[in-house]
Amino acid sequence: MRFLIILLPVIFTIYTIVDCAKTDASEIRNLPKWAWLLIIIIIGTIGTIAYWIAGRPRRTGLGRPPVRRILPPDDDPDFLRKI
Repeated sequence: MRFLIILLPVIFTIYTIVDCAKTDASEIRNLPKWAWLLIIIIIGTIGTIAYWIAGRPRRTGLGRPPVRRILPPDDDPDFLRKI
């Protein structure tokens, strides 16, 4: 049980480093990607939690597609091209 208390934060930190490294730099919020990686590595668990709260890109909920705004025909460029 003692190993679990030490091992879980380490695994969580490694997972967060990989997640941050694989995420596109334009999607990461509030700081540049390199800054988040430094915070995660240097601060550890607190930096990891900070990344998940403030830096990780927002995902659409539960795999639902983003809401698409319906345009009237006179504002829809695809419709106007077909005419």
